[in-house]
Amino acid sequence: MSATAATRAEAGNASDPAGSEPKRRHRGRRVRWWLPYVLLVPAIVFELLVHIIPMVTGIWISLIKLTQQYLRNWSEAPFLGFGNYRVIVDLNGVVGQALLHSFLITCAYTVLVVGISWVAGMSAAVALQRRFRGRAIFRTLFLIPYAIPIYAGVIAWKFMFQKDTGALNHLLFDDLHLPGDKPFWLIGGNAFWALVIVAIWRLWPFAFLMLMAGLQSVPEDLYEASAVDGAKPFRQWRSITLPMLRPVNVVLVLVMFLWTFNDFNTPFVLFGQTAQPPAGDLISFHIYNASFLTFNFGYGSAMSVLLLLFLLIVTVAYLLFVNRRSKRA
Repeated sequence: MSATAATRAEAGNASDPAGSEPKRRHRGRRVRWWLPYVLLVPAIVFELLVHIIPMVTGIWISLIKLTQQYLRNWSEAPFLGFGNYRVIVDLNGVVGQALLHSFLITCAYTVLVVGISWVAGMSAAVALQRRFRGRAIFRTLFLIPYAIPIYAGVIAWKFMFQKDTGALNHLLFDDLHLPGDKPFWLIGGNAFWALVIVAIWRLWPFAFLMLMAGLQSVPEDLYEASAVDGAKPFRQWRSITLPMLRPVNVVLVLVMFLWTFNDFNTPFVLFGQTAQPPAGDLISFHIYNASFLTFNFGYGSAMSVLLLLFLLIVTVAYLLFVNRRSKRA
């Protein structure tokens, strides 16, 4: 009996390591419960430093009278509450009228740039969907404006828009012999159209790239079957291409809208820091002038907050509208 008991004890001791291994793993998992939260710390810190803290600071500045007089000591700036907001939305005042003019200019600018860029990108993507000799060359050429650094591209357009030495007036009036005098493109009413041309030149390759990538997922069998049924190219585009590209278009239009409405680099490089014409007074540049040229950071911050709220409202409304249409479909 004793020999049998000893044998069983030895067998139990031999099985202990195998039985204790799951317990050790479980204990290790319980000890490392904090690891996911530690890995999130760098992202949270950068989010606070890059977005949250500057946004909260901007909201606070919009509630005080932070002018050039109080730049050295913010704590002495008087608290105005919504005083800055009342001034910038007062359409009877100079500041309110200027902001409304800038807002309307930006709306027209955004509609034209986004609409024409989407049409150009869609046309190019559909035209280059089928395989033919030299297709890769055309794709590369179409993407060059998107690959060029923004400052280099806009500066090149700035030289082409010059009245006497610019390539555009030379082509229109010296080569094509159009009647009339050479116009100014960077001042007066033509400044708006110069701004639109440059923005479209920069943005439409992005639309082309996104739509071209989306078209790669559309099966060729759908086009072949519709062609057998007698569908023309326009009917194929309306019944096959557009529905299949709907998820891409939803994101693409929203991104292009946000980029274009917030565009600052294009007017800043094209017109310069202080030579901004009224026809090219985009709202981002208008906020910059209100903050850094007149040194009224209270007005500039209040305008920025209203711009943020406007973009949030438009984005939410757009997404709700798109989701409702998708559910109905």
